[in-house]
Amino acid sequence: MKVLLGIGGSDDSIRALEAVVARAAAVGDDLTIAIVENPRSPRSREEIAERAREELEGAGIDAPIRQVEGNPGSELVDIAERGAFDEIALGGGQTSPMGKINVGSIAEFVLLNARTTVRLIR
Repeated sequence: MKVLLGIGGSDDSIRALEAVVARAAAVGDDLTIAIVENPRSPRSREEIAERAREELEGAGIDAPIRQVEGNPGSELVDIAERGAFDEIALGGGQTSPMGKINVGSIAEFVLLNARTTVRLIR
């Protein structure tokens, strides 16, 4: 499966990075990592890229890491469509006290606008 992983440096996206890389190593997914702008991230884009390289190296996977400029949600949807990806994977989604899932603005945009499967990793 051809998978596009969008990460922005939040703790959710780091957990998604770990999960998606582990799956790619186990089943042979064709993985591309897209680092998007997230002003609320506690990590710099360089730190995120280094963490992604470490995860890939640890799993023995060679995958491209792209720095994505512009609106994160629309760029991920556009990359997925142009690249004929089978799936977009994203971290995110917190459970509210009422038991509902709250997603961030990037994940919400991708969920509502992607024409491909979207996997939300919590």
